[in-house]
Amino acid sequence: MTVPDLTRLRALPRAEVHAHLEGCFDAPLLEQWARRHGESMPRPVERLFEFQGLADFLEFLDWACGLVRTRDELAEAAYAFSRRMAASGTGYADLIFNPTHWHHWTARLPAMIDALDAGFRAAEQEGLPRVGLCVSLLRTQSAEAAVQVVDELVALRHPRVVALSIDGNEAAAGRTGPRFADAFRRAAAAGLRRTVHAGESSGPEGVRDAIELLGADRIDHGVRAIEDPSVVALLVERQIPLGICPSSNLVLKVYPSLAEHPIDRLRRAGVPVSINTDDPALLGTTLEREYALCAGAFGWSDEVLRDIARTSIDASFADARLKAELQAKLARW
Repeated sequence: MTVPDLTRLRALPRAEVHAHLEGCFDAPLLEQWARRHGESMPRPVERLFEFQGLADFLEFLDWACGLVRTRDELAEAAYAFSRRMAASGTGYADLIFNPTHWHHWTARLPAMIDALDAGFRAAEQEGLPRVGLCVSLLRTQSAEAAVQVVDELVALRHPRVVALSIDGNEAAAGRTGPRFADAFRRAAAAGLRRTVHAGESSGPEGVRDAIELLGADRIDHGVRAIEDPSVVALLVERQIPLGICPSSNLVLKVYPSLAEHPIDRLRRAGVPVSINTDDPALLGTTLEREYALCAGAFGWSDEVLRDIARTSIDASFADARLKAELQAKLARW
């Protein structure tokens, strides 16, 4: 079977539903900001994105986001993401950002959202694809802090914000579903969608909690659901989509190789799966490359690729009109 080339895959209409703004900074831009603010680099620029595991990776995110100190720098980061998305042929993205990483924006969430929105609006005015923001809680936050974030989002009602998210190291934080259940209930009542990191550093029990305690509309990663057939059955029964990031799972040592990655087993079991980049700049990948890697590893036909692209659009938090436009384009691919 011929693996689709990258040019063909860039033309595949699709959405991206699992990408982090914190993971979209190119090394030269980080070096530029570090020099501007007199900050030392954690490693030489040519080895800047070499990580020892998830904990080291998350510490790096704190350093990188700490370099962003002005409204213009935030808008620049947003615009750069839109350009990256367009270069991969992505028609829409739900972009996650976690305010706790951005030390110079503590207690300034409305200003941060406004600055990012300025960058995205500038990009859209130039014809670049639309982006929705998923504001993420951190697993080590208190229940009270989580509710405060949600109340602030509800009061703000910014049209750019489409969802509440939660991320962070599940293995280090322990079981956190009960702690954040109230915050997610409040978000749902206010019309925000809910997307939950689970089944990466946690096992299938994290996926179950995401569904049963947090009411997840979508799960980021979710791959370790494969370890419990009853959790797989729950995902199939409720048709809850997974935003899977194959290369991220390999780099951060969730799986030793793509051949052992469960994305194809989950897909064949009837779980809705999409392909995503997670942190594309830091991981040195693109969305079309992730599709090509999986197509090659699992022998996927064009029809399978089309089905996965269709899931990405359906699973996104884009508005109904944009979804319909992307689905119509996909039918012609």
